[in-house]
Amino acid sequence: MIEWFTYLQLTVAVLGGVLCLVLGLLGRKPNDLTLGAVALVELLLIVQLVVALIAPAVGNQPTGSLLEFYTYLISALLLPLAAGFWALIERSRWSTVILGVVCLSVGVMVYRMLQIWTATAA
Repeated sequence: MIEWFTYLQLTVAVLGGVLCLVLGLLGRKPNDLTLGAVALVELLLIVQLVVALIAPAVGNQPTGSLLEFYTYLISALLLPLAAGFWALIERSRWSTVILGVVCLSVGVMVYRMLQIWTATAA
């Protein structure tokens, strides 16, 4: 993982999550803005997948559990997709809230992936 990119992902996920939560609690249904925020989070996760596949070949080896890292990454990739499909099918304010919760969850998962990638061997 690249540290600055991780913090960029974390910032985008938190801002998107707060935006979706606020709009959802104000009664807004999913729209281009909220779904776009989730799509941006997903796009950054896809870039992270590519980085995670290439990084070991150029000397950025993970020090933690690679299985745990990829479990987080694949799970994080699936969450925005599932929430986005749900928001398109169930067009209610609660779908927007769920989009926000998913973005915040992805933020936590991305930070945990950084911890796993840079773990110090004990």
